[in-house]
Amino acid sequence: MSRIGRIPVTVPAGVKISFQDEQIIVEGPKGKLTQKYHPVITFETKGSAIQVERTNEEKQTKSFHGLYRNLLNNMVIGVSTGFTRSLIITGVGYRAEVHGNLLTMNLGYSNEVLVGIPEGLAVVSEPNGKLTISGIDKQRVGEFASQIRKLRLPEPYKGKGIRYEDEQIRRKVGKSGVK
Repeated sequence: MSRIGRIPVTVPAGVKISFQDEQIIVEGPKGKLTQKYHPVITFETKGSAIQVERTNEEKQTKSFHGLYRNLLNNMVIGVSTGFTRSLIITGVGYRAEVHGNLLTMNLGYSNEVLVGIPEGLAVVSEPNGKLTISGIDKQRVGEFASQIRKLRLPEPYKGKGIRYEDEQIRRKVGKSGVK
C-alpha cells in the first residue's frame, strides 16, 4: 500500500466534492477546481473523509494512488484556505509594482519588465521588496512564482535578484585582491 495514498483526505465543512465522468470536482468558499483522474483509481467517502483506493497492483497504478490522493488534498486545501508563495526582490533599484493585472518590475535591465498576472491569481507588492502570490490552485501559484524568479535569478556574490522567501542563497567570497 502506498504510504501517501493510504492516508485519508479530510474534508472541512463548506467543501463539496463530487466524482463524475472520471473527473474530480471540488467546490468551496474560495472557488471551484476540477481534475481528471485515471479509472484505475476509486474514491470512497467515509464520513467527512475520502479514502483513495486502487483497483490493481501494477506499478503505474501504485504511482497513481499517491498522486491522486495528493492532488485531491491540494484541491481541498486550495478551495478552503488557498495557497501563497512569497518572493523577495533584493538589489539597488530593484522593485515591483502591481497595476491592475500587470506586474511592472525594475530588475537592473535597460527596460522595465512587464508580466501579465494570470486569471485566478492575486499578486501583492510590498514596499520592502516582498512580492506575495496567492490563489486556490497550488500548481498555478508555484508556476507563476517560478516564472517571476527566472526573470532575475539570485547571484551568489552580492545576493541580488529574486529569491523565494524560504530560500537560502550560498554566498561566495569575491576577489581577494592579494596575491
